[in-house]
Amino acid sequence: MDKQWIPRGLSRCSLKRFAAWTLPWILLLAFGVYAAALCLIKGLNQTNMDNRFAFGLWIFLDLTVIALGAGAFFSGFLLYILKRKEVSAVINTAVIVGFACYSGAILVLMVDVGQPLRAWFTFWHPNVHSMLTEVTFCITCYLTVLLIEYLPIVLRNRKLKEVPSFLVFEHHLHKVMPVFAAVGTFLSFFHQGSLGGLYGVLRGRPFAFREGVAIWPTTFFLFILSAVAAGPSFLALVVWAVEKLSRKRLVKAEVYTLLGKISGMLLIGYVLLKSIDTLVWINSTSPKFGVSAHQFYTYPPFGTWLLVVEIVVCGLLPALILLNPKLRSDRRWLIPSAVLVCAGVTLNRFVLTIQTLSTPSLAFDEFMTYLPSWQETGTFLAVIAYGVLLYSVSFRYMPLFPQERELGKS
Repeated sequence: MDKQWIPRGLSRCSLKRFAAWTLPWILLLAFGVYAAALCLIKGLNQTNMDNRFAFGLWIFLDLTVIALGAGAFFSGFLLYILKRKEVSAVINTAVIVGFACYSGAILVLMVDVGQPLRAWFTFWHPNVHSMLTEVTFCITCYLTVLLIEYLPIVLRNRKLKEVPSFLVFEHHLHKVMPVFAAVGTFLSFFHQGSLGGLYGVLRGRPFAFREGVAIWPTTFFLFILSAVAAGPSFLALVVWAVEKLSRKRLVKAEVYTLLGKISGMLLIGYVLLKSIDTLVWINSTSPKFGVSAHQFYTYPPFGTWLLVVEIVVCGLLPALILLNPKLRSDRRWLIPSAVLVCAGVTLNRFVLTIQTLSTPSLAFDEFMTYLPSWQETGTFLAVIAYGVLLYSVSFRYMPLFPQERELGKS
């Protein structure tokens, strides 16, 4: 019965092996749901967040997965707007990864709010002066766009295609996909930027505050650029991992090379602007607040090594590798470079979220430490498990890779 749902002409592992693969993730998901239920029933006292650390593990990782999920809107932009047909080989994976990242982030935010039954307040009583209002509207709308983009993938299932109305609906939906790709690109650019702009306008936090370009702080633009640089690298990592686990060739080597090239070009631009931004902050912005930038790095483990790792090790180094045609065509260089790119954007979100709140902003403030509770950790592990399960089911029952049949015969 299970084989009838598997795409025609593609081979998949036995149902028994698939069940063995999904079981640990299902257990992890159940553990996370239990942890989230404790937070919802007993309150946020189940976490280690407080008035000082209102932003903790959840916000840090939400910002990270939203940045890594940028491969969805940027791939759609490349394929449908710029007509880069090579991206069609991974566009389905990009949509699923983006949908998993955004829906998982929203689920965690519902727990983070503390009273999810009042989540609708942000729509009915919006604070028009808050960047988070714009983020809420854009993320919600973009998740709807991702759901619409995911529908044609589901409707390509072998059994569902036997229903004539589904087949017609999928055909017409595919025709208007460029419109949704354009809308998704517009929404994503703004909410990625506003997430960064949120930190840049915190005048009470000299570590995060930045000068403005027009009405936006520099972090607005840096968040956009870092996300679109990391998105293709994360997409390459996902496809590479699926190939290793399934022991199949799913895309041609040229696809990896293209993703690496795009990521490298965007990353070198980000590193340049990030370096300029950091130098301006060190020499101008921070001294205006009467604080030497070096003071923010005197509290272990937040030393200057973080800055070096973020900009040089996880920024400049992978950018130079990915811009070299010979090196990026070699998987032994491409994959580690993609890992560094993703680690760099993760470190950037960690620094702005955790280090910003840990470092004293006033002379009488103390350095504060924060470690997430097991409930916080478990809740986010559930998001990871949910993403793996969603992709696993999609890969098994839907034709995600157009080149898989061709490569399987070679």
